[in-house]
Order: sequence, then structure tokens, then C-alpha cells
Amino acid sequence: MKDFSVWLAEMLVQRGMSQKKLAEMTGVTGAAVNGWVNGRSEPRYEKIAAVAAALDVEIEDAVNRRTPMVSPDDVKWVFRAAPADGGREGGNTATFAFSASLDVLAREATQNSLDEQLPGPEPVVAKYVLHELTGQHLKDFLAALGWEAIERHITAAADMRQKVGRVLRDGLSELADTQRLILLRVDDYNATGLTGPEFDDGRFARVVRRTLDSGKAGAQGGSYGLGKAALWASSRFGLVLVNSTLSTPEQGRTERRMAGRLELPWHTLDGVEYAGPGWFGRVDPQRQNTAQSWWGDKPAAESLYLERSEAAPGTTFLVVGAYDGSGETEDLEDMHSRLVKSLAHNFWASMVGGNLEGAKLSASVTAFRNGVPVRPEEFIDPHTHEPARSRAVQAFLDGETVQELTERDQVLQTTVPLELRRRKDDLRADNPGVHQAVLLLTAAGEDDEQPDCVAYMRATRMVVKYKRVGDLPLGHRTFQAVLLAGSSTRSGTPEAEAAEQFLRTAEPPDHNDWIGTEDLTATYERGARQKIIDFKKSADQKVREVLRGQADEAAGDEGPQVLRELLRLDPPKVAQSQGFPTVRAIEGAIDNTGAWDVTVTVKLPKREEPWVITAVPRFVVRSAGSVSVEWSKIVPLAGCELTPHGDLAFSDGATQGQFRGVTDVSSHPVSAAMSQVMVDVRRAKEEL
Repeated sequence: MKDFSVWLAEMLVQRGMSQKKLAEMTGVTGAAVNGWVNGRSEPRYEKIAAVAAALDVEIEDAVNRRTPMVSPDDVKWVFRAAPADGGREGGNTATFAFSASLDVLAREATQNSLDEQLPGPEPVVAKYVLHELTGQHLKDFLAALGWEAIERHITAAADMRQKVGRVLRDGLSELADTQRLILLRVDDYNATGLTGPEFDDGRFARVVRRTLDSGKAGAQGGSYGLGKAALWASSRFGLVLVNSTLSTPEQGRTERRMAGRLELPWHTLDGVEYAGPGWFGRVDPQRQNTAQSWWGDKPAAESLYLERSEAAPGTTFLVVGAYDGSGETEDLEDMHSRLVKSLAHNFWASMVGGNLEGAKLSASVTAFRNGVPVRPEEFIDPHTHEPARSRAVQAFLDGETVQELTERDQVLQTTVPLELRRRKDDLRADNPGVHQAVLLLTAAGEDDEQPDCVAYMRATRMVVKYKRVGDLPLGHRTFQAVLLAGSSTRSGTPEAEAAEQFLRTAEPPDHNDWIGTEDLTATYERGARQKIIDFKKSADQKVREVLRGQADEAAGDEGPQVLRELLRLDPPKVAQSQGFPTVRAIEGAIDNTGAWDVTVTVKLPKREEPWVITAVPRFVVRSAGSVSVEWSKIVPLAGCELTPHGDLAFSDGATQGQFRGVTDVSSHPVSAAMSQVMVDVRRAKEEL
């Protein structure tokens, strides 16, 4: 609890009240108030009650030195002024690190929730709630949001020449045409919540105020601070609201710490230049043009669809105008199904619990339309979505794995070595040694869509990558394998902790592989990248050895039923050659307008009908993977011609063609000089 003098000084500033005025309202001398403010004395209870009445706060706020709740009328949108040096930002670069899809949002948001799990055996509870608003429900929400104030800023920022501007314009048009708005609420419980001060270092500032600031302690989670950007990227308006229940008090409170952030590019409105982003909150009396988070009551949270269903600590994120930027899902029911599938695909292992260690995660998805459920809450059962893989992790957590398979449902456990490297900042330390990762292998189910794969994972048991194993023994029975590395091995050794750190730095921003990242090579001594490559190769080789060992035993003796099933000696299927056009060569340079001017040679498989393809240019950005851009011009050069739809039609029987393309500078997410360019070719819709 803060000192009364500190609390009183803050409240006088917040209320814009002088010490003299407070003395008059409480019936004491100015010297007495000055003593309270400077900590020389502290008032008795009856005077504290008088101070509370004068400041128009609850007595409990004054007694407990806590920040009072704020009336919705005192919450406003405040936008950052443009810098005096004339610099302009065309949007938050962090949002370009991920595609605006529900798959990415579910993966990144849930990973962040797992990273903030409170100590103890209780799992993080993640609830995804879709809510479609129309009619009066929509009007009431927009009024509570202060839509009239921000719509003008969004309209001003919706410049069709910019990528972000086109998304904003499309969102405004969609809302105007359909009079429909979809909200996606992401709740987590048994998590830390957005703790910490308003502006100094802490979880709240990192999430709501900062960009590219991870600040996560230990080995869990990402090291880029990009995951939260997936929430803003999944809003048509770049708009997210938050409501957090804190695990440790801030300003004397823990419930309903609320705020909002709107990510816009640079824009002008009424002759005033704005840098872009805006915040929804209580105007800070000490910082000019700044909005703070505020402590709200239940009606305020309900009006913004932010009220949490449980008292446990954690955070609610509300994505306003949620959509799937991939275009694969549009209606509410499809969005529900997509979220369920993504959560199951990425976090099934986190949802498995056992005798030796419980589940780390419980997840569900619900959909409403104007307060009426259209899809009831669906809890995700990992054993339904991933039965074989879940069986493997369950057996490991229950201590029921075997060293040799004798029954079909058994799980074989072995190890895969990961040779560690020393950190550059600790080269005097002893050699970190070798970490023994755990490899689990079991028979695949009949309906498994991805058999013969290894699933990589570490601390939180989120799947980092699915890797198909090649060069397998002839006639092998399909299998599923799980590679548990770092802390997920439960070994508790120093090597396991070092491996966790090692693999963390080997993950790119979207945490979908273990590779030689810049972070890895900057942090560890030479050879770290090769150790990662060797580790993944060793995992594949270990799978082959296990299957071949089983095959050798069955060759000399029929053995038990499980081995006869693992050796299904059917004739191997003949691999078919690729039946799609591919880019054979691409050459070009950046022209004087800042566009990529490239000549592309396309290789075509032989067939009787002519090929019709769509060519899509993509920028390969250092932290964002590939991002599609647009052509300003496309010119056939050899063996092809343009169709009325802007596609390329190749000559009958042609096996090669060539065209020239110039990218549209207005569609570039970054300067061409900061990227590489690639071209995807795919069958055109008019052919299909």
C-alpha cells in the first residue's frame, strides 16, 4: 500500500484541486493539508472520510490508497501527435510480421497466455468468444466505444495508396454496407494479467504501449515481442480493447484494468497531423495528450463486451471488427470452426495431462449473435482431434512408455542428443554439454491426415513444427512421433534449461521451426546453427533406426501382432512427378521509381491443354516471411499472352514461358531496398 501522502498528491493533481481548496472543503488549515501531502502527518479516519468526500471518491479508496474507478464519461480517445521532424509511419511494422488470419491469431495469443501461466498445477484457461452485433446491439456498443470520435480518424487514415489504408477502407465499407460487426474476445484465466506501472517497465506497458518489446523472463515464449501484434492485425480497424484482472495489485486494485489501442498510419484531420496510434482511457493530467488505463465498473465492462466470467487473474483482449485476412472464412460459424481447428492443431499436447504432470491448457470456443448462442461453448479434447499423438504424450506423462513395442497402442520412448553451444557472453563457462531430448513413437490412427511425422515442441508443449520423415523402411506401418526438447522433457537438468534457451533463440518470429536465426548466431558461439540442423537430422534418423530395428526382428520371426502390423509389406506407391508450373529463374533489379522490375522464367509440366496461371509477387522481409504485393505492369515475353483477367495463358504444349513484371510501389509493405522479391505461380481461377 502506498503512503497516504503519495496517494493524496496524485489525487489532487488528477482532480485539479489545490491544497488550499481541499483545506476549505475539509475544515482544516492549509498547514495541515500541506503536512498530509508532504508526509509529515496523516489524518485520522474522520478526516480521511472528509478528504474522500471532497475528492469525490469512495472512502475505501482513500483508506486503502487505491486509484478510484473512472466514470465512462471521463474516458476518451487520445491520438499521438506527429513528430516535429516530419517522419511518417505507414502503420505498425510489427503487424506485418504475421498474416491477418485466425490461425495465426489463435496460435500467437494462446502461446502468450501459456507464457504467463501462474505457478502451480492449475492450467491456463483460454476462452475464445465470437460475437456478431447488428441493430441496437451494434449501436449501443459503438456508442460505448466512442465510435463517432475515432471513425473520423480511421476515415482520414484510409488512404487507398497504402496497404493499411486499403484494409481500413474495406473495413469501413463492410460496416456501412452490412451494418454488422464481429467481435472476437480472447480470455485467459490463471495467468498473470497486465501487471506493472502505466509507463515504466512491466507487462502492461509492453503490451499496450510498446512495440517489439518481449521482456519475458526465463526460457519460455518468444524473444521478439511480436505475438501481440497478431491481435491488432486481425482487426479490420487495427483496434483492440483490454480488460485485465491482475495477479498482483497495481494502484491498490486488481479488477478491471481497462484500456484500448487503435493502430493507424500517419494521417491528417482538420489540419492537424497525427503519428497514427491512439489510446482509449483516462486523460493523464500530468502528461500532455496522453491517455492512461482506467479502473472500470461492471456496467462499463459489459457495455464494451469486456466483462470477464471468472474472478481468476488474467486478461481479456477484444478484437473489434475481427476478420480472417486470408479470406478463407467469412461467416460466424466458419470462424468458430477455424478457431477450434487451429487451437487443436497447435496446442493438443498442451491440453494433455497425466499422472506426473497436468495439462497446461484448457481451451474452448463459443459464438453468439446479438447475445444469443449460435455455437455453444466447445471445449477442445486433444484425444479427439489428435488421438495417436495425444496417446504418446499421455503415456510419457503417466510414465507408461516402453523401450520395445509389443502392442499396437504402446508408446516407445528413446532419446535424441542435442549438442549445446556456449553463449558469447559466457565463453569462460564450462562446455554446456549435451541435452537428451525425448522422442516418442506410436502407431498412427487410420484417419490421421499427417502420418509419418515428428512434432517438435519445448516448454509449453505448443507444436513448433510438424516434420515428415523421409527414407523410411519398405512397408513400414504408419506412425506418429513427438520430439520433446528442453523443459518439456521434465528432466530438470542444467542441460535441459540450456537447451530451452538455445532452442528459443533458434525460433523465427512466428515460432514455426528451429533454424539458424540472427538471434542464435548473435547469442551463441560459432557452430550453433549446425547443431540445430544436426539435432533435427538426428531425430529423423532415430525414427528410421527404431522402425528398421522392428523390421529386423520381424524378419527372423513373425513376432507379436503389433510387429506384423508395423511391417505391412504392400508394394510401394510410385511417386508422381510434380504436376504444377514452377518458377525456373527470376532476374531483375530495383528501378528508379523504387519498384522491383523482374523477368520470370516459368517451367511447365507437359499436358494437352494450355496452362493459365496467376503470378503473385511477394516481398521476403527479414522478420515477416513473405508478404504479397501487386503488379503495376506485367508483360508477356515468350510463349505466353495476357488474358482479359490479367492472367498468363501459355501456348499449347509449351514447357517453358517468360514474362516481365514491375511491382506496384504503393502496395509495398516496406521499401524494395529492404526486401528480396519472389514470385509464386498458381493455376488461375479462370482455368479452374
